[in-house]
Amino acid sequence: MAIPPPPGPQQPGGPYPQGPHQQPYGPGMPYRPWGQGYSPYNRPAPVNGLAITALVLGTLCFLPAVGLVLGLIALAQIRRRGERGRGLAIGGIVMSSIGLALFLTAFATGGAHDFWEGVRGAARGDGVTFSVRKGECFDAPGGSLEGEAYDGDKVPCSGRHQAEVFADFALPGGRFPGDDTITETADERCYALRSTYAMDSWAVPADVDVYYFTPTRESWAYGDRRVICMFGNTDEEGTLTGSLRRDASTLTGDQLAYLRADAVLYGALDAAPDAEYVEDDLPGHRRWAAQVATALAGQTRQLRAHSWPAAARGPVAGQASALDRAREEWRGAAASADADTFYDHYDRASALLEGRAAVTARKALGLATTPPSPDADGSEGSVGASDDGKQV
Repeated sequence: MAIPPPPGPQQPGGPYPQGPHQQPYGPGMPYRPWGQGYSPYNRPAPVNGLAITALVLGTLCFLPAVGLVLGLIALAQIRRRGERGRGLAIGGIVMSSIGLALFLTAFATGGAHDFWEGVRGAARGDGVTFSVRKGECFDAPGGSLEGEAYDGDKVPCSGRHQAEVFADFALPGGRFPGDDTITETADERCYALRSTYAMDSWAVPADVDVYYFTPTRESWAYGDRRVICMFGNTDEEGTLTGSLRRDASTLTGDQLAYLRADAVLYGALDAAPDAEYVEDDLPGHRRWAAQVATALAGQTRQLRAHSWPAAARGPVAGQASALDRAREEWRGAAASADADTFYDHYDRASALLEGRAAVTARKALGLATTPPSPDADGSEGSVGASDDGKQV
């Protein structure tokens, strides 16, 4: 006699499923469906896709916060839908939590900044950043300071090196201003900043010039605004030896006082007219000569106001007297009626500015005693030659 099936929903495939994994039913024996959850025809439940994604993101430590959120969502979906993948979701949550913790630790300790610097360096095309800072010396891996910025091999400044960084500054934000504009700004600012680092111009060799690294269009898009100023040899294959730093961190108070007075003069000398020859712009050179005479008055006033050590008191007084005579020559140049008269006053004034008295005063203070070569870098007040070949 056939026994009717118990009441309730029937499973597909016939009212009496049989097989090694089924149990019989009957009075007092509850109906037991097969498979995991409600799975028609005994097919396995699908694996939750978010669980897989969470595990992948967690394993690769890529977007760990996203992997953590997806793992939690996957667990909720698995419970509700009866899907598989609970272990994958949990694994994704654990790995994503570890990755998130590492990311937060790196951010707190500066590792994230280092990573971003790497991205910026890659935008330059070389995959590295220029990490040498002010006061440090380096050798360029490519053997040349020309070209785009790259990471330098830091070396002691006391030995041979290719360059010494003396300043850096940031350009204003906004759209990329163009290579020409950036180069013009870098040239002007770096040459102005060199004297704040190498205050003793006499200690800068004639074969040293200013170089700089600037942002490229590509690196600008990644936030690069830094301009790096450095000293390098004018010979591409040449090197430097010893640091050129002469500022408050390396000089005595007396040396600083003398060089700050000197800076008043050299600032005026650097303002020479652009005209190559005096005869091309006599009015401009006369105005410049008047400015130099005024600067000399300020220089001698500072020299006489400072309390010098006994060994330097006489030599500095002698230099101040020489500067007084030089000021009279500059006044004569400012009143010159023609270029030849201007050159005559200029020659006598130059000899007094960097003559024997200056050398003696510097020696007493422990400063460099070799005057800079005329026209070594086309700055500090050099003027062109006259038609008769006079070079000053």
